[in-house]
Amino acid sequence: MAESKYLRAPVPSKKMPAGIPYILTNEASERFSFYGSRCILVFFMTHLLVNARGQLAPMTPEQSKTWFHLFVSAVYFMPLLGALISDIWLSKYRTILYFSILYCFGFLALAVNQTRLGLAAGLILIAVGSGIIKPCVSANVGDQFGKTNKHLINRVYHWFYFAINLGAFISNLLIPELLDRYGPAVAFGVPGAFMILATIAFWLGRKKFVHIPRGGIEFVKDCFGGEGIKAIGKLCIIYVFVAPFWALFDQMDSAWMLQAEKMNRNWLGHQWLPTQIVALNPLLILILIPVFSYVIYPAINRIFPLTALRKIGLGLLLAASPFVVSSLIETGIVAGGTPSIGWMFLAYALLTSAEIMVSITCLDFSYTQAPKKMKSFIMAVFLLSISLGNAFTAAVNIFIQNEDGTSKLPGASYYWFFAIVMLVTAVIFIPVARWYKPKEYIQDETSAKSSV
Repeated sequence: MAESKYLRAPVPSKKMPAGIPYILTNEASERFSFYGSRCILVFFMTHLLVNARGQLAPMTPEQSKTWFHLFVSAVYFMPLLGALISDIWLSKYRTILYFSILYCFGFLALAVNQTRLGLAAGLILIAVGSGIIKPCVSANVGDQFGKTNKHLINRVYHWFYFAINLGAFISNLLIPELLDRYGPAVAFGVPGAFMILATIAFWLGRKKFVHIPRGGIEFVKDCFGGEGIKAIGKLCIIYVFVAPFWALFDQMDSAWMLQAEKMNRNWLGHQWLPTQIVALNPLLILILIPVFSYVIYPAINRIFPLTALRKIGLGLLLAASPFVVSSLIETGIVAGGTPSIGWMFLAYALLTSAEIMVSITCLDFSYTQAPKKMKSFIMAVFLLSISLGNAFTAAVNIFIQNEDGTSKLPGASYYWFFAIVMLVTAVIFIPVARWYKPKEYIQDETSAKSSV
């Protein structure tokens, strides 16, 4: 399909761009798929994995955490490749469409083969498909806006994050139930069906979207020219401090799930599955986004100007606290008790609050700080911070395994280690944030209704 059929720059308008509903539908469905399969991965690996003869062959907790965090690290490393494919060769639209189809085959592999071979094949395909489209999807949101309606970008990124967490919340409740009742074939098959829906929704919006043309060789010159290198270098300094946040955050689906198995899960009149408790995160996101937007941020702003970097700094500082809660929970478990799963609500509330301040702000900040032809690439560099954080967690879990099966960070010491890492990171970030000088780049507008 020729790019000339489509609008290639935003048209001056004070209204919401016409393609936004298709983007939000695509994102909610795709995130349903990703988070629905992700929340059951560690449980699947430690309880339901089989060998070639169909016999149970589960992993140890440390092995499952290593596999899980290497998978997440790969998901968020692939955006670098995705940004290059998009900006040099295919453009954002075609990159998203083509690799979404590949993404669907990853779920098929997991649904039909529950051995380590099927697991590896499925995770590789999902990592490639999900990772490559990721920077294109988030940058495509901002591409729909011009200077006339740029004031709506922040609002749409909040709705974008809302769509992510709506999909995640529903799948985090539903997919564990499907796994418990019908097994892994259905539990991985349903996310695959939703990924097909996401792909169709995106294709249906093709005539509504602004299709920013691929950069070609000019993109390479921009990236490695003076302004491009300067923008990347400045942002990378920020992202290095954001990486430890992800080292903690993504353990909701690994260490916290394993911890939940040892707790009293009868809470609020419901017997929770250990894989379902992660649904608290997207639920709290849906509740807390408007609270932060309309109550907390304005209140802080009355005390001192709340810039994007100050939001990130406060979020990093807050992110240490949920692992302090986890440390105290683990202390209670080791003492022979079975603490209520309700205590994890506090940990999730604190971590989700930190996520709003760090992750949403970084999405918005990364887009506005990226030169016009580098939006996808800068988003990919931001996502690399998630990859680095998960690689760090995987490395820690490999290092702490003793030959006799014990851990060098037993019990609560595992959680204290990550809490201290996060606290030190937040403190060092303060002078770095004061040094950074922001510079905004917003897409130009056109009066034409189609490309020329």
